[in-house]
Amino acid sequence: MDFTFLPFILLFLLLSFSIISAANPIPKAVIFQQHLTSKPTTTATNGIPPTTYFEITKPIQLPNTKPCSTLLLRHEFGNSYGIPPASTQYTRPSNCPSTNFAKIVLEWNATCKDQDHGYKEWADLIIPISQNIPLDDALWFKIYNSNDVKTKQFVIPPNAYRAVLEVYVSVDEADVLWPRNLPNDYISSNNLTGRPAINPYLWGQISAIGSFALPSYDIEITPLLGSLLNGKLHDFAFGVTNGLNVWLIDANLHVWLDAKSEKTKGMLLNQTISPLHESLKSNFMGFNGTFVTSVHRSIKSSGWVESSFGKIVTESTQDFNLSNIMVMGNDGGSQTVNQTIEFNDKVASSVHNTKSLKSFYFYLYSERVDNGDRNQEEVENVTLGFNEKKIDNFGSKSSSSVLENLQNIHGSMILKDNVVVSGLGSSQQNYSYSDDKFCYFRNISRISFTIIYDKVGDTCSKPKNQDSIFNG
Repeated sequence: MDFTFLPFILLFLLLSFSIISAANPIPKAVIFQQHLTSKPTTTATNGIPPTTYFEITKPIQLPNTKPCSTLLLRHEFGNSYGIPPASTQYTRPSNCPSTNFAKIVLEWNATCKDQDHGYKEWADLIIPISQNIPLDDALWFKIYNSNDVKTKQFVIPPNAYRAVLEVYVSVDEADVLWPRNLPNDYISSNNLTGRPAINPYLWGQISAIGSFALPSYDIEITPLLGSLLNGKLHDFAFGVTNGLNVWLIDANLHVWLDAKSEKTKGMLLNQTISPLHESLKSNFMGFNGTFVTSVHRSIKSSGWVESSFGKIVTESTQDFNLSNIMVMGNDGGSQTVNQTIEFNDKVASSVHNTKSLKSFYFYLYSERVDNGDRNQEEVENVTLGFNEKKIDNFGSKSSSSVLENLQNIHGSMILKDNVVVSGLGSSQQNYSYSDDKFCYFRNISRISFTIIYDKVGDTCSKPKNQDSIFNG
């Protein structure tokens, strides 16, 4: 009998087979469980009774005679992936009054322990991937240009069975306003110097999305554990493609450890890293022109790790897409930027499945008008948006969430000899979050440094099911 359809991550499985035989039909009211030699475990764990799974099908028609049964196999196993199935010798049962059977029925029952009592949702160990202590500066690495690479050595404990790298990235100096930075050929052709400046009146009490709570990014590196579980030092290296200065980067390595094993093992099955597809199309004459930039990259890794939980295959997929359309007009006096970033990642294994769709939106229109007498007026309209849809399945637990965050900002200022003398700003923000248990929204507006509207609530529409949050 082939049991390869069973999930190979089961920690514990108790099988009992019984043959029920009879010479004549028996009443339909008799059910198989009444004649089992042994029954599967029904003990509650942490006060929660075991869940019974069954398939809907028609009942087996039985003879109307008294049955007899015999136990064929009782087997307890774990960590059995790739091991030959359990087997037993069969002989005719000796306790039956007759050997002429009208019907023979094979009955199979199984009980398994929940993954919730072994494979854990949270890491056992967190290893900082940052500058070494003591130091004269902050813990994060500083990446000064596209050729600058910073590394950190680390050791993975030999009994690790899962690893996730949580990466934090921030930006400073020349790349603070990187979405509106001008292409190099436009700068050199027009003999431009300096960097784009920001209108200080765009932001009042309501700061930009991500200015304080900048998100970190999780990278599942479990498929790579087979190359790391050798007790040797390994390097993490950080770099920024086409970066100017300065980018701040550090990370945390989350590691799950198998308390029942001194050493786990694994293997990288496949890794596909697409080349970084970059495209910049410039079409300009003098100070006027259009620039279209697109970037795409996809990374997919799969590998297995064998521990006391069994042999678990994990597949990680990441897709990144960027589109930036910039228009310079009015002889360089106006700039329009329309940028969208989509970052989708997915992790799939027999015990843990996550899917996250993130989108970042940035729109800017800026115009500077010369009013004479060394006076200039600059007006800017900005839209920022961040949306995330996420589902997470871990063993018997599942969750889903939807985040929608949108800002509309307006700023104007008067300059004299390129020095700001006055200005005004306003902004409006809609924030909405909902998951399976919690809901929150906030709608807030301000003019200059005065809040004119602020509504907060905890009632909003929640996703009906996990699939629905990825539709529409």
